[in-house]
Amino acid sequence: MEIADGRRAGTPRTVGARQLAALLPDPARARPAYRHLAHAIGELILDGRLALHLRLPAERELAGALGVSRTTVTALYDLLRENGFAHSRRGSGTWTSLPQGRAAKGVSRLLAPQDAAIDLARAAPTLPGRTLADALAEVTPRLAGHADGPGYHPYGLPELRSALAARFTARGLATTPEQILVTAGAQHALSLVLGLLAGPGDRIMVENPSYPNALEAMRRARLRPVSVPVTDDSGWDLGIMESTLRRSVPRLAYLIPDFHNPTGALMPAAERAGILGAAGRSGTWLIVDETLAELALDTTPPAPFAAHGPAAQVVTVGSMSKTHWAGLRIGWLRAPARLVTELAAQRVATDMGGSVVDQLLALSLLARQGDAPADRLARLRAQRAALAEALRQHVPHWTWRTPPGGLSFWVDLGASVASEFAERALAHGVRIESGAYFAADPGLFEHRLRIPYTLPEETLREAVQRMARAEAEGPRPAASGARQHWIA
Repeated sequence: MEIADGRRAGTPRTVGARQLAALLPDPARARPAYRHLAHAIGELILDGRLALHLRLPAERELAGALGVSRTTVTALYDLLRENGFAHSRRGSGTWTSLPQGRAAKGVSRLLAPQDAAIDLARAAPTLPGRTLADALAEVTPRLAGHADGPGYHPYGLPELRSALAARFTARGLATTPEQILVTAGAQHALSLVLGLLAGPGDRIMVENPSYPNALEAMRRARLRPVSVPVTDDSGWDLGIMESTLRRSVPRLAYLIPDFHNPTGALMPAAERAGILGAAGRSGTWLIVDETLAELALDTTPPAPFAAHGPAAQVVTVGSMSKTHWAGLRIGWLRAPARLVTELAAQRVATDMGGSVVDQLLALSLLARQGDAPADRLARLRAQRAALAEALRQHVPHWTWRTPPGGLSFWVDLGASVASEFAERALAHGVRIESGAYFAADPGLFEHRLRIPYTLPEETLREAVQRMARAEAEGPRPAASGARQHWIA
């Protein structure tokens, strides 16, 4: 589905009735159906999955595709217009729009203008200015040597590939530089893999909830997600995952086994071995996202997922965004050497190769501080403790489990009010995502918030106080004495 402005020359301006119906839930799931469908279309627009300024199908065509009466579709379109998600032009149909004051979700939210709000929507650390300055001073003389060449490195800078291969080997997975491809972040690596290994309509097994930008990449690749649950208390259900691999035979599976985003769960070694075996039997390629693997706060950093069994069809994705700084835009993937060659060929068609300067900086930072500097981990522990203390003090009825690593809490509000609460929180100067943003299946996790602890301690305390004031303006969930709210 196009996300760009539908008025731009050369982009589609109409969405077909069957195409739109395929994106909508069963009209029989809730009554009245027209409100159920209007809410779904509004969410598609806010998620960026349905373009703005796009002509919607004629009422009769959509009614046939959905199996509802034309009266239902008429009421649906009337409600969309009433809520600002559509407008009509005499003689030219009904077109999608955005209510005044609302911002679209999905990738487009990254393009939103920045304001003074405390940003809890992104779980990303900052990089001390002195650390960056020292690294720049170190790489500047080395850059001159690279300037003598053309500067194109589709596989990545050779010395950085060697350093990353040594990193995998030290963690327990023997790796050669030929098995490494340096990318412009983990999201770039994922997009390359999806583009090469799957096609429209292919199934991909995904955790539910999962990383929103990865889910968006799958939607853009027109893959069919098959979801498996992950919870912050019990993690993964190996039986369900093995059954899904056996029965659905997905082409790909995308997993975040290390301090899962957003639940914080850490997958046990036995389950990793079981999934590797099941994926091998189904012929499924595993895409394992290890961007958070080094952020072990209360446990030993886990060995690479691919070290737990046969790894012929495993692609491991990593990044410096969570351990160092997202502004560096350095990621990588580890895969069989032949696949790395194919991915590099595909990469040339888009960006020819990454920035030499950024890769030299990455090499310097890795050499200076390792994968997750000790001071970074200590700072995260202190910030995690400050966030927990503030939550206990100001919103004691919210519940969560303290993750053994990673960057955030997966907080239960006790009622399905997260999206509405996020709107109120923004009015109080806090930008935060509702749990629905992380859902692989629409309509889930409305009782959850992901709250990262990547900001300074005082900022986190202020953010919680603002959220408490925002909550006080809305309906309070019923208190429950059955759960503890600071479970370790």
